[in-house]
Amino acid sequence: MREVVIDTETTGLSHKNGDRIIEVGCVELINHVATKNFLQFYCSVDKKISEGAQKITGITNNFLKDKKQFGEHYEEFLGFIKGDPLIIHNADFDLGFLNNELSIINKPTITNPIIDTVALARKVLNTRVANLDYLCRRFKIDLSERDLHGALLDSRLLAEVYLELKGGKQFSMNLSKITNKNNEQNKTKEKNIKKITKYILVEEDVNLHKKMLGEIKEPVWKKYDY
Repeated sequence: MREVVIDTETTGLSHKNGDRIIEVGCVELINHVATKNFLQFYCSVDKKISEGAQKITGITNNFLKDKKQFGEHYEEFLGFIKGDPLIIHNADFDLGFLNNELSIINKPTITNPIIDTVALARKVLNTRVANLDYLCRRFKIDLSERDLHGALLDSRLLAEVYLELKGGKQFSMNLSKITNKNNEQNKTKEKNIKKITKYILVEEDVNLHKKMLGEIKEPVWKKYDY
């Protein structure tokens, strides 16, 4: 089963007020486990990045000035997410921004199935607090690299959180069985091919053993009938 974790960074908090996406990060999951397949891109925008967003992300308009616009990335983005379920933390926020960018270039909105990990965390953990930092600390996920928010980094952290919310690393084991007949045959051969050592008793050893047994007073085996 394929899913995609998505996170965005934006110029501000409201696309309705003209804020835009400045970074997108996507991580592929297979059976709830992150693979090495990912997508990340930055977007140049005409909108000035708010001081709060700059402080959180470290991204500036000067950094973005030579980057492509979202419209130049959208085909790659849609090709990556395909029609698979999307894992998003506070989905209304990111989806609102993504669909706004698509509408700006006259493209259809996203119709993929959505799993909001905020709602999932509140249900699974029975907690009102469900921000990413809290969930990472709760599941002992390393936050040392999160000095600044980044869409790709946060997607990777969310992928780990999502796995824990689905039951932890144990859940991912034995989900896919890969049958390799050659390997199985080799294992069978290895089990069957064992070195067998044969011991040959000489008459002298047999006599010495009998003598030793005869010298034992009241041996316990004579108390039982066979």
